[in-house]
Amino acid sequence: MIGKIKGILCEINGNNGLVETSSGVSYNLFLPPSLLSLTALPKKIEVYTYLQVREDALVLFGFNNKEEQQFFKLLLTVSGVGPKTAFTVISFSKVPDMMIAIKNNDVNYFTHIPGLGKKTAMKIILELSQKLKQDFDLGKMHLSEDDKTVVDALVSLGFKSQEAKSILSKITANLSVEEKVKEAIRLLTSKN
Repeated sequence: MIGKIKGILCEINGNNGLVETSSGVSYNLFLPPSLLSLTALPKKIEVYTYLQVREDALVLFGFNNKEEQQFFKLLLTVSGVGPKTAFTVISFSKVPDMMIAIKNNDVNYFTHIPGLGKKTAMKIILELSQKLKQDFDLGKMHLSEDDKTVVDALVSLGFKSQEAKSILSKITANLSVEEKVKEAIRLLTSKN
């Protein structure tokens, strides 16, 4: 397992960087935007890494520090989150901010990350809150104004608030408020 690479970042191609070590071996690895934005190349860098072993390839992911690498590994324990998704989360967030978002059950924080949907965001919060010994509470879940309107409408129709909030994760986010209410009613009544 390659845990850390120290060397010269000599090339950047998209979201990959080529790091040449003192032994003359060059490693091609995915790098976070903070390292990809370096303008003066070559540049000496030191990155923690994660090696993904696939049937058809060996893929290296690089991180600014050990904290990012550890959180990346924690994200991989969430069902449905693979290395590319976990790396995207790490690339567009800071670990302390993610910890706060998990503690506060802030789905919106994670849905602002490119390519991360509401269902995956809720999974991350639910599963990591348990692993990090945080209390997961659907009642504290941060909802958009539209989602609050949907929950209020469902409660006024006689559904329980917890039921209404939990069903939102099963509804497509880009629907109108009316469509969300109809879909929620359909889902809630089909369960019984």
